[in-house]
Amino acid sequence: MAQRAEQLQLLIDAADVAFDEHARDPEARRSLGQAFSVLQTSGGQRSGEGRRLPVCQFLSKISVDVGSPVLGQLLARFQAVEPLLIWRHRQDISGTASENFQDGHANAMIVGPGGLEERNDVWFGATLMAPNVRYPDHDHAPEEIYLVMSEGEFRHGDSGWFSPGIGGSFYNPPGIRHAMRSTDQPLFAFWVLLPERGAGSTPNSNGQVQP
Repeated sequence: MAQRAEQLQLLIDAADVAFDEHARDPEARRSLGQAFSVLQTSGGQRSGEGRRLPVCQFLSKISVDVGSPVLGQLLARFQAVEPLLIWRHRQDISGTASENFQDGHANAMIVGPGGLEERNDVWFGATLMAPNVRYPDHDHAPEEIYLVMSEGEFRHGDSGWFSPGIGGSFYNPPGIRHAMRSTDQPLFAFWVLLPERGAGSTPNSNGQVQP
């Protein structure tokens, strides 16, 4: 088993601390405990360069200046590995996304299929959206926990739109329909999924797994 790169390990450690501090839902905490326990063992390391998309210009606008050293540390650790990530688009197959969605969003897998660490048992990644973009309604088999690093609005199941705020965290059970949208500021969030609790992965049209 290849040894995990130091910067990636530092990011995973920072994410473990941040999710633990901000996730309150019992199911989220159970799922996170499983996920970060699995991540104590490294997977295969991907080589090669990262790839940015035009929307990544908005990463420089993301700030967590809310008096939280834990979130600040997480963002700093992410920024250290971000140049190595491959950012990808998701296809809108539901017809519910905004017209500017395609060029106004990007997802990056940090750990998982196509990530810096290739594995199928845990997915850890991030989503970035330009201002005033609506992500499509979608669902997937794996359960999911979000940690929101910006302002933005989300909904899941029968809920209305809600604003978790910076440091907000919430849990999506397997198969629940959910979506997100940015306001007049970019939206940035981390997510952790446990595929082993669902019925396999959900590749996009390019064969890449998407949250």
